[in-house]
Amino acid sequence: MKYLQIATVIFALFSCNIAFAQTDKVVEDFEPSEVNQQGKEYPQVNSEGRVRVRIEAPQANNVQLDIGAVKYDLTKDEDGVWIGESAPQDEGFHYYQLNIDGASVPDPGTKYFYGASRWGSGIEIPAHDQEFYALKNVPHGQVRELQYYSDVQESMRRCFVYTPPGYEKNVDKRYPVLYLQHGGGENETGWSNQGKVNLIMDNLLAEGEVEPFIIVMDNGSWYRPRGERPAPRDTTQNDERERSWPPKGWADGFMNVLLKDIIPMIDSKFRTIPNQENRAMAGLSMGGMQTRIITLNNPDVFSHVGMFSGGSISVEDVENAPDFKENVKLVFISYGSRELENPRRGPWGDPKENTKALKEYGMNTHFYVSPETAHEWQSWRRGFYQFAPLLFDE
Repeated sequence: MKYLQIATVIFALFSCNIAFAQTDKVVEDFEPSEVNQQGKEYPQVNSEGRVRVRIEAPQANNVQLDIGAVKYDLTKDEDGVWIGESAPQDEGFHYYQLNIDGASVPDPGTKYFYGASRWGSGIEIPAHDQEFYALKNVPHGQVRELQYYSDVQESMRRCFVYTPPGYEKNVDKRYPVLYLQHGGGENETGWSNQGKVNLIMDNLLAEGEVEPFIIVMDNGSWYRPRGERPAPRDTTQNDERERSWPPKGWADGFMNVLLKDIIPMIDSKFRTIPNQENRAMAGLSMGGMQTRIITLNNPDVFSHVGMFSGGSISVEDVENAPDFKENVKLVFISYGSRELENPRRGPWGDPKENTKALKEYGMNTHFYVSPETAHEWQSWRRGFYQFAPLLFDE
């Protein structure tokens, strides 16, 4: 009887291994990524969302693909070529890198994108809803690179400015402005390169779904002061440590540049409608946190507020911000669904509950959840797509 039980267990384990191997079988329909450098065959993506990379490194002893916070070992052939693939990835854009004998390097096959405080590789996993940010045969606006001097910082700075189709033709028309901020470790190139915000706007305008407006994308990078970051908050305790991070005043530097340099400069160089009713601010992650602080402190400057994966605004925040409720016409909050599965809510509390309470308090609020995405660009693309039609439509 005992031998029969052992044999049954072994057979069951063997069956499980076969089932696992079958479910883990790679579908061989890989195609070059749409963000590859011209003429490069790798990296590739298949219909499962797996990423396959290839690199010649005959002297290397170990090469890995590092994507989605997971490292995948590559296999070396007799010619010194390493190749391998990841598990299926979520739809949309992802940063990644190659790890060669412990050194993290960009993949020479891809275009480079600024993220994680460096220029590195990116991959696009085709999404079921990618039409809303696809390059189409519709009228296109322009993304202009603008160099300017900051009196606040006493240095040169750079921003990118999207102007809608027809901006150059109708010289009498003036436009509202959205100031749109990137996340931590990214820069002013993020929303147009990774986020494709210009294509989203072009497509929305072609469909008549949005009012035309200018978008300004500047560098809001902020660096932590020296010293150790406080330990993560214990969600089972009334732990105030996380509420001390980021430290008080962390957004003041960019706020001063925005209010004293950027906005006056944009109003002087572009045909804007230079008033509070026609000025909005939004951002993702760190940029959303900056948006929260800056708009709560300046409700006389901004009328529409958007935060993508960057906290939320509570009734208490509004009660402590004179004129915010009276002046601000929209508060928009969005997250990826996978982010909301995480029980940590940060010092701002539950974003969905905060937004619901703010609506009950009498403000115009919207809460959007991007399905099956995490803290990543597909969440923020979808968030912007939902946010843009709500701007300046009164």
